[in-house]
Amino acid sequence: MWRVVLRPALLFLTPFLLYLIWLVLRRTTPFARQHWGRGVVSNLTLLGLAIAVIGMLAFGIFADRRFGAYVPAHIENGVLVPGHIQ
Repeated sequence: MWRVVLRPALLFLTPFLLYLIWLVLRRTTPFARQHWGRGVVSNLTLLGLAIAVIGMLAFGIFADRRFGAYVPAHIENGVLVPGHIQ
């Protein structure tokens, strides 16, 4: 379940982390207010949204597909058999 939330969140945060690394490499104060103006944050947000959408589409398109019928979890001879694709 966490993968559903974590994957897009990490994709969204990628531009912010790269910008932070860039500020550190330039030897400036990375958390100074002057580096995080409205325009910079807006651009990073739009870029993060675009990366998250494109990334999730790519994960959906290139994900492994298992074709077959899904057999739900059931009990056989008193033992729980987990659901699987047959």
